[in-house]
Amino acid sequence: MDKNKLIEQIDAALPQTQCGQCGFDGCKPYARAIVEGQADIDQCPPGGDAGVATIAAILHIAPKPLNTAYGHPKPPSVAFIDEAQCIGCTFCLRACPVDAIIGAAKCMHTVLTELCTGCERCIAPCPMDCISMVPIPSPATPEIQQQLANGARERYHLRQLRLARNQQQTRKPERNKPGADTAPTLQQAAATKQAAIQAAMERARAALARSNIPFKK
Repeated sequence: MDKNKLIEQIDAALPQTQCGQCGFDGCKPYARAIVEGQADIDQCPPGGDAGVATIAAILHIAPKPLNTAYGHPKPPSVAFIDEAQCIGCTFCLRACPVDAIIGAAKCMHTVLTELCTGCERCIAPCPMDCISMVPIPSPATPEIQQQLANGARERYHLRQLRLARNQQQTRKPERNKPGADTAPTLQQAAATKQAAIQAAMERARAALARSNIPFKK
């Protein structure tokens, strides 16, 4: 099977919490690492033993138990911000892998619970300890669970694209900055002018030599 298709299949089998407990930044990077032989199939706590078995079936290998060194499965939950304690530092907003937190600097933040995957990545960066996890009911059907996973996957990918675009913009070559091209252009013009003067002097020397007239600088 094509490598990229295999990565897509494994990614689709993962729960899309984007929690990073597997040791990779998100579900897609973990899927890629599995296919490339850089990770084992048993490193996803949110997926549990069932998730490991699904990946094993995709790869046509024997299943194994979840490696609990990476964590244990937990009931579904979402993040909750104590808005009275929030100082608007934006640390949690930047940590959320699926853009489920909204807010602005020095303004109150809040979690869009319908978008939160319960990854817990917003908890550690919070300097006020005002984020907690609140249990929620499990999805009513596997179809709803898959819809939620698909939505989280799309938001994760869109966020990655946005971050890559922002990083690219901050790394634009210096020549794109106003006035950055001025110095090289002036230097080139000066060098061209000097070369032209030198060539003219050489022609003058040659002409004077032919006429036996001393050349003066």
